[in-house]
Amino acid sequence: MNGTITQYMGTAYTGAGISHKYDKLIALASQTLFLKCPPTNAISSVLNEAVAHYVKQGYDIDRFMDPIQPDKTDAIYIKGPNVLILQASHPVALEPTDIGGKHKVISFYDVYDEAKLREQNGSIVKMLTESSDALRKALQALEDAKGIHDDWEKVNIRRMMWDVHVDKINSLKEELFGTIQLNKGSVVSHRLIGSLTSGGAQDFMSSITKRIDRRMLIKAFPGTGKSTLMKTLGAEAEKRGFDVQYGWCGLDPSGVDLVLFPELSVCILDATEPHVYDVERKGDELLDLMNLCEDDTGAEEEISVIREAYAEKMLDATGYMQSYAQAENSMKVMMDSAIIRSVFEKKTGSLLNLI
Repeated sequence: MNGTITQYMGTAYTGAGISHKYDKLIALASQTLFLKCPPTNAISSVLNEAVAHYVKQGYDIDRFMDPIQPDKTDAIYIKGPNVLILQASHPVALEPTDIGGKHKVISFYDVYDEAKLREQNGSIVKMLTESSDALRKALQALEDAKGIHDDWEKVNIRRMMWDVHVDKINSLKEELFGTIQLNKGSVVSHRLIGSLTSGGAQDFMSSITKRIDRRMLIKAFPGTGKSTLMKTLGAEAEKRGFDVQYGWCGLDPSGVDLVLFPELSVCILDATEPHVYDVERKGDELLDLMNLCEDDTGAEEEISVIREAYAEKMLDATGYMQSYAQAENSMKVMMDSAIIRSVFEKKTGSLLNLI
């Protein structure tokens, strides 16, 4: 029987810079292959081929997508043997710390026709400059947007009924876990559920939760304790020995947008902007926290101004991300045209014989 594929975002462009959870995956993996390479689309095709190969062998795969091109693959994690294969140069540089042990490096810097690269050097450098400039502006706009969003949260924090919020969390602890204490340690995993992309905000909630029986969809205003609720329930599950998967926010890397308990087949997720989800299948239910905010006309007027400023900054960030993506993609196409295919294929052949 074939294995399953679950998609996540590999990296996220956030208000605090470029975020990822690869360090936690590397720590858990029994073997990690660091693919060192210039910007390229060619590695994505190889990783997709590896996904198809190992899924047919019955292995479940976590596939990590590129936010610049969400249809391209940046890394895969083969469950069972716990093997991680990832592009380790772009957009974040990751270095092995256990060479000769669990870590192996495959370098692709020597698979290029130097003459072709020299011919295109001027264009490649131009695209690199344009992409770096656009990325800098995008990250600045996202930082500004996060600051505005923080102000939005502060307004709601002032009118939130926090005692009722605590009661809600305690009620959920009792409902989900009761008096159960498992006789094992909790396995905790961390994933990015989405990111700002060149096409706007994108997430993989549907892929992550497609095999979960019960989804609790939180509806709440910014700053009203969605992330706190999920972190608290996750911590309770960890204490009781339940496995926990945290799905981290694509704008604020300190915020949780999803917590999943595999043994209970239960997932709690933030179903508000920018990832709006409603009851759409059996097992879905709303977890409404909006009524925990007291009505306040002055607060609503203040929020109206903040919401407009936030939307404008996010629009700026999306525009810069589009420019960044265009420059990056142009550079990748030029670089890939100089690949010596026979050398490249010889290096990548081993990826289908890891297990």
